[in-house]
Amino acid sequence: MLRAYLCAYLFFLFAPIAMIVLFSFNDSPALTFPIETYSLRWYETLLSKPDFVASLVNSLKVGFYTSIVTTVLGTLAALALIRMKGRYRQFFEWLNFAPVGLPGLFLGISLVTLFGLIGLQRSLLTVTIGHVLFTLPFFVEAMRSRVNYFDPSLEEAARDLGATQLQAYRRVTIPILLPTIVGSAILTFSLSFDELIITVFVSGNDTTLPMFIWSMMRRTVDPSINAASVMALVLSILVMAAGGASLWFQRRCAVAARATNE
Repeated sequence: MLRAYLCAYLFFLFAPIAMIVLFSFNDSPALTFPIETYSLRWYETLLSKPDFVASLVNSLKVGFYTSIVTTVLGTLAALALIRMKGRYRQFFEWLNFAPVGLPGLFLGISLVTLFGLIGLQRSLLTVTIGHVLFTLPFFVEAMRSRVNYFDPSLEEAARDLGATQLQAYRRVTIPILLPTIVGSAILTFSLSFDELIITVFVSGNDTTLPMFIWSMMRRTVDPSINAASVMALVLSILVMAAGGASLWFQRRCAVAARATNE
């Protein structure tokens, strides 16, 4: 029974994705079976649109800068979280995760109001600020699961052996937290790359990929939407693969360094 449930669960998750991938190679604009001819027609149509290429580049830029800023701020917050005890730590954790419970509509309207008050024109900069605000709680929450098992006495041991505070961070704390940092950064990029609701409110004339796909769906059900979705899926997989490869390379270097020292 459990195996049957697991198979049904996986089918429910991946069947829609499989349909999108399959129909993206359908030469006919009809989204029906059977598929008579397979081609790259819709990918060629999509790549010939300058608006699509511009929106894809904008999404990559926003996702990259969002992940960089969120990683720096979230890692510093995680280091502070290590040193917090008792009620102060519980209050910080609650305060950090509180924005996640707010609707994206509320955050979007709040940011539009804030940018209007300070006179900041809506652009990719405001989109990045909005995405940092949206993804930062997820980053810190993902780091919290690792921070809970971090032993601060390791830093104290490094200090006793003559390391400065900065050296203890660089050689002890950061290497221990690095796999979680990389995984959280990948999560941040994925959340930013797919974000639509907040982006609609804080973007100006610049369009991101989710906004481009949404505008296409409002006009008509164009089969090139499937091709755009598949390309976004492939980019997400490549980002996760790059993160996994970097972690593997780091572990190999650590093992080689340990063997050399021994």
